[in-house]
Amino acid sequence: MIKRYLSSLALALGLAAVAVPALAAEGEDLPPSGANVYDQASLQRGAKLFFNYCVGCHSLKYVRYSRLATDLGLTEDEVMKNLNFTGAKFGETVISHMPAESAKGWFGKEPPDLTLEARAKGPDFIYNYLNSFYLDPSRPVGWNNTVFPNASMPNPLWELQGLQVAVHAEGKAGADAPVERLELHTKGSMTPEEFQAATRDLTAFLEYTAEPAALERQSVGIWVLLFLAGLTFLLYLLKHEYWKDVHESH
Repeated sequence: MIKRYLSSLALALGLAAVAVPALAAEGEDLPPSGANVYDQASLQRGAKLFFNYCVGCHSLKYVRYSRLATDLGLTEDEVMKNLNFTGAKFGETVISHMPAESAKGWFGKEPPDLTLEARAKGPDFIYNYLNSFYLDPSRPVGWNNTVFPNASMPNPLWELQGLQVAVHAEGKAGADAPVERLELHTKGSMTPEEFQAATRDLTAFLEYTAEPAALERQSVGIWVLLFLAGLTFLLYLLKHEYWKDVHESH
């Protein structure tokens, strides 16, 4: 039984050792997002961006408005006035009011729910995706993306970022030519630095929606560690007391 247990443990560790480099390799070309789900002010700014630019198409069907108020340090009145544009009740989940059939006609398919997007693709992917839209007349919606090529989605933040165009390698052109870099063709309402900070906030908010319990788990974890430290100290004193009697008897 012990040998079987040790073999299973070794196999699990081996698979984990293989999986970690594979995951790292998948996103190794993407600059880190720098998103911080424990920065409440960042989450509030990210929520504002999501509800002003994203909720028209995308839902967060596993997140309730009431939970957002609790975790983001907002009152019910603030949430309902500033974040609720669909007429939902405070205890309901965040559902886009875009009709599914209309979305399929406009984009070819219904826009995905974004609740678990950060768990599925990671915050670095989301951050770089939001920064990598460029104009592409060959695409049905007029936009393309270097992180997710041929995505059926226009740039929802183009007013903030401005309009980017693709610069291809010298001597190469056409829709299939690789993009060497992106250049800002028309300025938006934000500077590039301000836009990167904004998409970092939006990324943090989406990372939070993927696992709201992470915020609570951190605060609880601190108390658990303190409890374990205190318990360890008490057990040490108890052990010392027991062994003192044993030593004295000898």
